[in-house]
Amino acid sequence: MKHTSAPGAYSHFTILLHWLVAFAVYGMFALGLWMVTLGYYDGWYHQAPEIHKSIGILLFIVMIVRVVWRFISPPPPPLSSYSPLVRISAVVAHLLLYTLLFAIFISGYLISTADGDPISVFGWFTVPATLAGSGEQADLAGDIHLWLAWTVVIISVLHGLAALKHHFIDRDITLKRMLGFRIQ
Repeated sequence: MKHTSAPGAYSHFTILLHWLVAFAVYGMFALGLWMVTLGYYDGWYHQAPEIHKSIGILLFIVMIVRVVWRFISPPPPPLSSYSPLVRISAVVAHLLLYTLLFAIFISGYLISTADGDPISVFGWFTVPATLAGSGEQADLAGDIHLWLAWTVVIISVLHGLAALKHHFIDRDITLKRMLGFRIQ
């Protein structure tokens, strides 16, 4: 059961999840970079991290849905024009992005719960602290979180450039499929 709108196309839900995660990741990256520049007496000093943590937990849930959905509705087969190297590179890049995103979520969780407090998600629910009590936990997890975030941004930019290369140089339908265009 593919749940796609047409053979060889991504489902509408797959496309929605892809772009939702992409925009959220870049938004979270920008928010994270901005919030670490705030001074203690800035009005957003306490609010920005709470927003960042809440969106992070929701994004984690969306990523779990995305992984489950990928098994329910596998992506369309790669184009026959792709070389074996391109196919392997695409699989590696996707696996790397998924792995890095989950590592970012884990490191963010470890930063947020280092003092033993749960994470409140917009006041809707809380995520308990399970690993806490180490002052070094927040510092180490923070360093890892930052490096992982930069790595995801760099790899995702390369991913986007590869899509543009497919569209403008190879003139194939790779980008059109992920934008939801009808493919004839």
